[in-house]
Amino acid sequence: MRRLGLEREIVDRGVYDRTVERFRQRKIALPTFAELTEPATIPPAIRSALSGVGPDDADPLNLFRVHWHNDGARTGFVELPEHVVLPAELTGTPARIVVLLADRFPIIGAHKVLATYGCLAPRVITGQFDPTRDKAVWPSTGNYCRGGVAVSRLMDCHGVAILPEGMSRERFEWLESWVEDPSDIVRTPGTESNVKEIYDECNAMAVDPTNVIFNQFSEFGNHLAHYFATGRAVEEVVESMTRVEDGLVLRAFVSATGSAGTIAAGDYLKERFGAKIAAVEALECPTMLLNGFGEHNIQGIGDKHIPLIHNVMSTDFVIDVSDRATDGLNVLFNTDVGRRYLSERRSVPDAALGSLGSFGLSSICNVLAAIKLARYEELGPSDVVATVATDGAPMYSSELEIALKRLHPDGFDEVAAAAAFGEHLAGATTDHMLELSGEDRERIFNLGYYTWVEQQGVSSEEFRARRDQAFWRETRSIVAEWDEMISEFNARTGVLAQYGATG
Repeated sequence: MRRLGLEREIVDRGVYDRTVERFRQRKIALPTFAELTEPATIPPAIRSALSGVGPDDADPLNLFRVHWHNDGARTGFVELPEHVVLPAELTGTPARIVVLLADRFPIIGAHKVLATYGCLAPRVITGQFDPTRDKAVWPSTGNYCRGGVAVSRLMDCHGVAILPEGMSRERFEWLESWVEDPSDIVRTPGTESNVKEIYDECNAMAVDPTNVIFNQFSEFGNHLAHYFATGRAVEEVVESMTRVEDGLVLRAFVSATGSAGTIAAGDYLKERFGAKIAAVEALECPTMLLNGFGEHNIQGIGDKHIPLIHNVMSTDFVIDVSDRATDGLNVLFNTDVGRRYLSERRSVPDAALGSLGSFGLSSICNVLAAIKLARYEELGPSDVVATVATDGAPMYSSELEIALKRLHPDGFDEVAAAAAFGEHLAGATTDHMLELSGEDRERIFNLGYYTWVEQQGVSSEEFRARRDQAFWRETRSIVAEWDEMISEFNARTGVLAQYGATG
């Protein structure tokens, strides 16, 4: 289980002791998973100390901002996770589509810092990662490698990013400003769709045992962080809505699968509300829908394989969205012409317009899938569909320029804006989606065998165990043990006490 990051005890006492001393010297304290799920429980002394720390500072205290309760400035704490309920004027459906805004997270403006903390922290507290020797290698097609490099630096660890060379310019510019050395950015061939090339690079690097590979697609800490923290964040928002308006019901949680971290929140919400879970992918690479393949530009959602941490047998829908739609709506949402059209011609309220800058390509993908699901299920005004805006538009400014030149070589005007709205929002249909039967789930589950057992060395027993929901329940029980170990680790470093916090 070490390879899957599921140790419940200290593996190497020597590494553990060196790490305690390192963190004591560097004044690094670790938040518990419970604190990131319920940030109001973070010690007041830590929250007070954070007031003097910028949200993009390479300060270990920013680990205590890796949660959904940051305000728009990413400096203050809010009782309710920031979100937007999209109006019918934009979505064309009376259902309440609520979107949590992940650009409130520190350092990278995306929720992948939560996922990467969920992977690295357990390795630290179990003595599986030695920050005095090891490198943390973060393979990614999107924000995960940025989150990994950020969290590594906050923990005074050496982080390495692996990502396709064709990803957005902004990702590389950010990485260049955060890695220790330019060689810590490893560019693999291709773009968003070339995941196997990333795996191949990881396998080559793993020959050196000091390169510790944190493969987001198979790291269960990724699943666990989102199950608890993201699941609870959505629950809080839905509960706040029901307090204002009786009769609202959460019907579904929608998420692009990507690494299958975020979609773990769906398992939490299914248990609490009976909500259905919709997994989203690119139409140009219909892996779950058609066992297909291809290339697309919905950066950050991955494809051409089934992540090991995806609880496929709990998934209810597969919804495919075209990158033509996400590229087109990126232009509509993030140009003056597009927003003016939405305001003047479609009467979209200012509050909703103001939130559009929080929608990057994968965020738009999630919103479109939520609209498709609401229409398929014929949901009404008392029904809620929840999703997340995984990152914001600033990460795709260069992609916006490319889309404008490709889609609108003669210029983007009001007529073009109307056409984009009509095709991608008003015209969003219920095609290219599937309500999963038991047989469909088995088919998708089985597809993962070829990646994980045949190519990546996961045992057949480990692979098959994931078919049973008892496996997932048992796996989630580890978090309480990790939190006890985090508390013990912090006590040994004495860092919390230095801030006047008791734990």
